[in-house]
Amino acid sequence: MDEFDVVVIGGGPGGYVCAIRAAQLGNKTACIESRGALGGTCLNVGCIPSKSLLHASEMYSKAQHEFKDIGINTGSLSLDLEKMMDHKSKSVEGLTKGIEFLFKKNKVTYLKGHGSFDDQNTISVKELSGSTKQIKAKNIVIATGSSVMSLPNIEVDEEIIVSSTGALSLKKVPKKLIIIGGGVIGLEMGSVWLRLGSEVEVIEYMDHITPGMDREICDNFLKILKKQGMKFHLSSKVLDVKKTSTGATVLVESNGQKLEMSSDIVLMSVGRKPNTEGLNLDSAGVKKDQKGRVLVDKKFKTNIKNIYAIGDVIEGPMLAHKAEDEGMAVAEFISGKYGHVNHDTIPGVVYTSPEVAAVGKTEEQLKKAGIEYNVGKFPFLANSRAKINNDADGFVKILADKVTDRVLGVHMIGPDVGTMIAEVVLAMEFGASAEDIARTCHAHPTLTEAVREAALAVDKRAIHF
Repeated sequence: MDEFDVVVIGGGPGGYVCAIRAAQLGNKTACIESRGALGGTCLNVGCIPSKSLLHASEMYSKAQHEFKDIGINTGSLSLDLEKMMDHKSKSVEGLTKGIEFLFKKNKVTYLKGHGSFDDQNTISVKELSGSTKQIKAKNIVIATGSSVMSLPNIEVDEEIIVSSTGALSLKKVPKKLIIIGGGVIGLEMGSVWLRLGSEVEVIEYMDHITPGMDREICDNFLKILKKQGMKFHLSSKVLDVKKTSTGATVLVESNGQKLEMSSDIVLMSVGRKPNTEGLNLDSAGVKKDQKGRVLVDKKFKTNIKNIYAIGDVIEGPMLAHKAEDEGMAVAEFISGKYGHVNHDTIPGVVYTSPEVAAVGKTEEQLKKAGIEYNVGKFPFLANSRAKINNDADGFVKILADKVTDRVLGVHMIGPDVGTMIAEVVLAMEFGASAEDIARTCHAHPTLTEAVREAALAVDKRAIHF
């Protein structure tokens, strides 16, 4: 029986990063992945393929509607959806093979199969070839990620009623797409198919989209998406979805009335659940909470001293970069070193156009906690680079402690804010004040000047607005 210092169950962003870091620190390491390709949901059917389609569809939309405004005449345009999908698939394939190369480089043993516990030190691996083998491990990291959820009694067939996985591989542009759920994934996929020619309607149970984000951002985001042509049914409950000969019908209850809506495709985007079933955690004695998440301490250790868990299977936002940070930290804890994850500075991004990005506390959270704060806002409409790029929707908003001026939260909607958020994440990691950002020179003309101006606005001294 093969024996390892560290075995990671799951080869997604958290798992493969953990395995590589553990090997770098001198541990004999193995990583078990059942998909047959490394990178997890994010790389195979999530972050990466969706960003490929978001980028391609945005280029198509700009060529259709915006190029002529800056003197570029393209003539007639046509969409080759098959080629667009092929480009997405080749990008994914190249990146997954890149992780395999990194495993070989760092001497990580890659086991293709499904791992489950026999006891706290023994794992059975049901290999993709059909055979089963056992391995021993001094330390085990659970990094099995999450999977899509549906509503009760509604079956996702990935043809007519699809999850984000099916929405990434549609064979043709649907005439109409109904999205159940106004969260990040639904709005990103809705943006793709809207740009490619679909009529898109979103049904959201809450009275606002992107629940959990700063409400001012949510409201502004909603207005922009409506202006782009996306339709919304807020405070609406989906009662049933039925397939028909031409697509599907969705039964919705809104404002006390029932409404039946028809669509070619229905995208189910109501959240994700941790992948803890099938791991046989009981055999190892690992405890879970009521939501099926693995319980861990501050060092990501479960109630069993040699078993750890990271990423989507534990509490917190289901984000690839959170899982990566936790994976590196766990590898360092196991190796007797210090691991660091500041969960108060994990950024979140929506990759629509404009993008939405946030880190730290929202205004609603600060009010609920009774923390006094100052607000600084700066619109991209007053930013020279955004203006010349004809991409000036949105604003930057900084929330700073009223007494200490320490930055408590930053919320942005606008061009390339998914990249811009890194500056303020770094600032918050170092405990910066709004004045620290305001006194930092920013190159001109850049979009990031909006961050400096928002920091100046905290003290009511913005220059350009």
